[in-house]
Amino acid sequence: MTLEALKNYLRITWDDPETDNRLTDILIRAENILSSFAGFKITFDESNPAECQLLLDLCRYINNEAYEEFKINFSAELISLRAKYAVMEADKNEEV
Repeated sequence: MTLEALKNYLRITWDDPETDNRLTDILIRAENILSSFAGFKITFDESNPAECQLLLDLCRYINNEAYEEFKINFSAELISLRAKYAVMEADKNEEV
């Protein structure tokens, strides 16, 4: 996920180094949070559109100082995320 994609999603059209730094920090934090929920380091690119959407939404909530609400409002998506990567890990372990 790029800073420009996040700014576009948040409808931030201006260029400001302070805003860019804050959003970059939020993006890194959100990627780490979702990877932690998944129990797996997620690659946020076009191969994982559902994860990218969840990342953008988490960034939106963090940006609006509502992270606690994200966990409540997206609990089903977070459970699905965890289940997806748990299944992938189980499949990988069976192949060994």
